[in-house]
Amino acid sequence: MRDFPPRRIVCLTEETVETLYLLGEQDRIVGVSGYAVRPPQVRREKPRVSAFISADIPKILALEPDLVLAFSDLQADIVADLIRASVAVHVFNQRDLAGIFAMIRTLGAMVGATDRADQLAQRFELRLAEIAATPRPGPRPKVYFEEWDDPLIRGIGWVSELIEIAGGEDVLPHRRAQQAARDRIIAPDVVRAAAPDVILASWCGKKVVPERIRARDGWSDIPAVRNNRIVEIKSPIILQPGPAALTDGLDAIVQALWPQQ
Repeated sequence: MRDFPPRRIVCLTEETVETLYLLGEQDRIVGVSGYAVRPPQVRREKPRVSAFISADIPKILALEPDLVLAFSDLQADIVADLIRASVAVHVFNQRDLAGIFAMIRTLGAMVGATDRADQLAQRFELRLAEIAATPRPGPRPKVYFEEWDDPLIRGIGWVSELIEIAGGEDVLPHRRAQQAARDRIIAPDVVRAAAPDVILASWCGKKVVPERIRARDGWSDIPAVRNNRIVEIKSPIILQPGPAALTDGLDAIVQALWPQQ
């Protein structure tokens, strides 16, 4: 980086945007992902420079960033182009709750807000612990989380962990360590055999259609389908590994599992 802490930051995914706002460091942000919607004012305050796997490289370069923040191998081509243009890039790869907390603390250190970042992470950790300790009015419901519908892709690590914190039981916990979506593809019969009590769905940016889930061959006998417990959770609050998932995303899971509590 040309400056430390970096004065001009471009964020290619939304979780680093929200984290910087929560740290009070939003003035450093000069460009964001088109998917960044938290906090709401980001849509009018910051230029859009990227989608998820594509970016406007000339537009990013014109912003003269000291640092670009990216996420995962899915943005490797964007990162390679930026590195070739002599831009400093940091790529996060958090796929579970521990990784999210590490991201918050690492990002805080990078912008000279180490103490504030640690305090923020601690507040989130305390919140999750309090929710996990909340007494529930019945047995833990079995939960299937669907990240995509064709092919079926089950949820990633942090989603599985949040289901357990919310008082549910992930019916496919052995798959949550798989980082790549292709490694979390499952057959419909696997879900049918698991017989979840609740189906949570977030189809990665497109609207969930419960009728399509109900119409799947053999799924009418699944308790979640039979009892009409198919719940959509909006992608921006659960599929970004950052503050949104720890707050509104977790709250949505709790509400879906324990609607009467």
